Amino acid sequence: MYTLGKGGENMRKILRRLRMNEEGIGTVEIILILVVLIGLVIIFKSQLTGLVNSIFSKIVSQSNGI
Repeated sequence: MYTLGKGGENMRKILRRLRMNEEGIGTVEIILILVVLIGLVIIFKSQLTGLVNSIFSKIVSQSNGI
């Protein structure tokens, strides 16, 4: 464990290390991921629309046979 030295030096080091070691996903990372995903959707919009329409038409035609 950590011990408190003279004047709490070790505690200061621990707190400084905790501030510098930020784990997890930050707001900037989430925004960047969203921007990339939106960009991919915009680029492949026609292919995605065609794929979804094809899938739904198959579902409708197969459900009519039931």
